[in-house]
Amino acid sequence: MPALDYVSIIRSVYGDRGAMLAGVFASALTAALTAYRTQSLPLYLIAVAFIIIGTLRHLDMRAFRRAAIDNDDAAAAETWENRAVISGSALALVYGFWCLFAMLLVDDPFAELASVSLSIAVMVGICARNFGLDRLVTLQMLGVILPMSLGFFLHGDIFHPVLAALLLVMLVSYRKLAGDIRSILLSAVHGRIEASRLATELDMAMATLEHGLCMLDERGVVSVANARAVRLFSLIGVPDLIGLQVRDVLVRLGKTQALPSTAVQRLLDMIDKRLSGKVLLCLPARHYYEVSVSSRDQRTVLLFEDISERVASEERINFMARHDALTGLPNRTYFGELVSEDLDARRFGDTQRMASLMIVDIDEFKHVNDTFGHIAGDGLLKQVADRLRDTLPRGAVLARLGGDEFVVYRGAVDSSTQLERDAEALQEAICGTFSLEGLTIAASASIGMATSTDRQDTLDELMTKADLALYAAKGAGKARSQLFHAQMDIDYHYRQRLKTDLREALDTGALTLSFQPLLDMKTGKVVSCEALSRWNHPELGIIPPSTFVPLAEEMGLISDITTSVIRNAAMACAQWPGDVGVTVNISARDFRGSDLAVLVTEALADSGLAPARFEIEVTETAVIEEHDIAHHVLTELAESGIAIALDDFGTGYSSLSYLNALPFTKLKIDRSFVADIVDNSRSLRLLTNVARLGRDLDLIVVAEGVETEEQLDTILAHTAIQQVQGYFFSRPLPQRDIAELITRLNAKRADNSKKWLMKSKAL
Repeated sequence: MPALDYVSIIRSVYGDRGAMLAGVFASALTAALTAYRTQSLPLYLIAVAFIIIGTLRHLDMRAFRRAAIDNDDAAAAETWENRAVISGSALALVYGFWCLFAMLLVDDPFAELASVSLSIAVMVGICARNFGLDRLVTLQMLGVILPMSLGFFLHGDIFHPVLAALLLVMLVSYRKLAGDIRSILLSAVHGRIEASRLATELDMAMATLEHGLCMLDERGVVSVANARAVRLFSLIGVPDLIGLQVRDVLVRLGKTQALPSTAVQRLLDMIDKRLSGKVLLCLPARHYYEVSVSSRDQRTVLLFEDISERVASEERINFMARHDALTGLPNRTYFGELVSEDLDARRFGDTQRMASLMIVDIDEFKHVNDTFGHIAGDGLLKQVADRLRDTLPRGAVLARLGGDEFVVYRGAVDSSTQLERDAEALQEAICGTFSLEGLTIAASASIGMATSTDRQDTLDELMTKADLALYAAKGAGKARSQLFHAQMDIDYHYRQRLKTDLREALDTGALTLSFQPLLDMKTGKVVSCEALSRWNHPELGIIPPSTFVPLAEEMGLISDITTSVIRNAAMACAQWPGDVGVTVNISARDFRGSDLAVLVTEALADSGLAPARFEIEVTETAVIEEHDIAHHVLTELAESGIAIALDDFGTGYSSLSYLNALPFTKLKIDRSFVADIVDNSRSLRLLTNVARLGRDLDLIVVAEGVETEEQLDTILAHTAIQQVQGYFFSRPLPQRDIAELITRLNAKRADNSKKWLMKSKAL
């Protein structure tokens, strides 16, 4: 039994002290009268027992009232039940023994009648008061009926035992009666509690419902409306909603344009036809409500949901999906939709017009990010977008493609000359300085342009052409604009073919090595050879490294080429005579794309080449781009005995800090320092000082690009350069020829440097 029901029943048992006392003292008075009439001491004792037990029960009821147990305190209720069972059973036994004594100890009809009639009346009271506690009812019934039945059995005739048997039937009936009363009353209590709960929950639901709710009766009159619905209709001019015909209300609001007439008509149709569905209402001040209509049993419910925030969120999401978050410009996807729509209109329209597209790329933007941070880079992008937006004419579609690229489309331009003027205006707007939170950053842009008069041209074709033009503009020196022409397309397809063939050449091992020797200035011997990758295309002939190396970097294949060069160069060097070494060039991407230390170690182990005969060449640019990784890798290689050369010194930043911080063993002076040393004393002094700097740092100094005897004589006479390299001695030779050249040169010793140099020239 639920705790609430149990506690309620216990309270009913202890509920009416006055009625209990009146019944007990009436019984005591009646027992006293029968005792006085019969002068029976046992009956006087019965009267006294009534008074004592009644008083005790009265005190017990007062104690229960003071205890004030909680509605869910079942344990306390059980204690009070036990006390009620004890006192109630004792009182019932007093009634039973009263009947027994009246029938056996005295021979008086009045005493028998009074005791039996009052005891039976008490049993009815037991059912009425204690119906909720079956144990108490049963014990009290037994306490009354058993002594009474015993008195009937011992009366001495045949009739009284029959009455005794009927008392047992009455016991069963009274117990069932008490149970029925208990079930009925508990059911009623539960029903009342449930109804109260449902009413409370309905009131709470109506009050806390986030939506407005109106219920219409069978006549279409608003019979129920919660506070939100009343407030909503008050805002649009209907302060009193309850009791109004909803048709009249909606028609009036439609006429006053407080609600859209089409939405009002649809809503009325759904109400009249008892349909279910939803209608969107747009109220003033951009308030949106979704009205859900539900009909059942001639009644209709209208639910008004405020979806203003959802609509605003959807609009924001739609804007975010179509626009760049940083600049607020259309993104690539939305730009494609806008341009494709205009191109379709041009394709099927009657007017012939020239469309144009420009791709704007910020020059050296990666340098801005790397130097000043991404926050500064983002600020630069936003300011560039603002300048582009302010410069472009009306009708132009400006978007951000991503990264540092913007795109401009115009559906109608007068001519390519007009497009070039637009590009010049954009260049003037962008090229200059930008102020970014205390920083002043100089920027420029390259622009690729394409025009289209063919109605069948698509956006992809325009983008491809403009991209090719942008590539040409950057290749011409950046901060330029370039209009697409047919040769760019030819060059593009040529590059695409080279890319495909380069990948195949790498997979099939078609790339070969050539070697250019480095000679010692004192001995005239070949001390090392620089390994250079070569590609002899089966159809296009020799593809110069200046062409295929940038392609390999663009395709992400440069590390694969480096891996092949390192392995093959080590194998080739292992077969050369003497201690001649080999040098391999490493790019910045090689530091990221492969584990150079492991790769070199494995190549040396496979070839059996000593680490002292293997040399790594890096440019200053590669070291700067990947400074941390380069420092770690080069240090690890140097510790294993591998020489590290700084290539093309003088063409990069020429930072002396790198010469000191990294484990270089050799300094290779770029050919540009050697080219005019014969005729230009300034160039000679510069070369001399650079060579002296290298020698002071205990570096082996190499002069690259020695191509004439005069250059060699000048180097010998004025510099401390230790090694030379150039076409004067040998062009890069294939692997089959370099070993022979090394053997021939190193087998001949010269008495002085001039003599061996002349001999090497004759060779």
